[in-house]
Amino acid sequence: MEGEASTFGRCYSPRTGYAFLGTRPSRKSVRRVIERLHAETALRTGLLDTALIVQRINRLLRGWAGYFCLGPVSSSYRILDRYTIRRLRRWLCHKHKVSSHGYGRFPDAYFHGRLGLVRLRPLTQTRPWANA
Repeated sequence: MEGEASTFGRCYSPRTGYAFLGTRPSRKSVRRVIERLHAETALRTGLLDTALIVQRINRLLRGWAGYFCLGPVSSSYRILDRYTIRRLRRWLCHKHKVSSHGYGRFPDAYFHGRLGLVRLRPLTQTRPWANA
C-alpha cells in the first residue's frame, strides 16, 4: 500500500503490562482506510450490488490487515471492524429505504454470516508468529 506508515514507539503487553518497543498502524493510516471505506459505501453507490460492495470492502480490509499484521494491531482492527459494520448498515438502510437504524433488519451476524464480510480481529489469532 502506497504511503502507509507505522508508528514506532513504546507499546505495552496486554498480558504482563511491561513496555516494549514495537510498531503499530499510525492514526493517519487508520484514517486513510476509513476514508476509503467511506468512499466505497457512499450513498451514490446505492445502485450497486451488495455482494460487489462487500467484495471490494473485503479486498481493502484484507490488504490493509496484511500490510499491518505485526505488533499490537487489535485496537486498530477493532476500530475498523466497528466502523465497517456501521457504515455498511447505513448503506444498506439507504439502499432498501429502511427508516430506522437497521439493527433489527441487519444485525452484525448478517454481515459476517450471510454477506461474508471479513472480521479483522480473528486474523491476529491465526498468525503463527503471534502465538510465540
